[in-house]
Parts: sequence; structure tokens; C-alpha cells
Amino acid sequence: MYMKVFSERLTELRKDRGLSQATVAKALGVSLGIVCYWETNKSDPTATNVAKIARYFRVSADYLLGLDES
Repeated sequence: MYMKVFSERLTELRKDRGLSQATVAKALGVSLGIVCYWETNKSDPTATNVAKIARYFRVSADYLLGLDES
């Protein structure tokens, strides 16, 4: 359940900011394919990558994982 919420929130954050998957991948130091996999819920990010994503989008890891709504 948490990873489905994660994939939806990652996609929403990226699109709301008008960013491409390639831009996010480059900023996070991961491949374009892995961002695509995260957004389609085909792969789970590591804890380190969840932290990177949270910092990049200035949200909490709890928000990304659906544990907090703010």
C-alpha cells in the first residue's frame, strides 16, 4: 500500500512542478528508468532514495510514503 501511495505522490509532485522524469533522475543521480519504475510502482526506492526525493521536493518522507498528509 505504501509504495502505491509513493508512486502516486512522486508522479504528482513531479508533474505539479512541470518536471520531466529525466530532470528528476538527473537531480537525484539515478537513471531515467528507475524513476519510471518508481512512478509505475514496479520498483521500490531505497531508504536513501526516499530521503533524496523528500529533500528534492521539500516534503517529508512520511508524506511520500502516505504516513502523513502534510
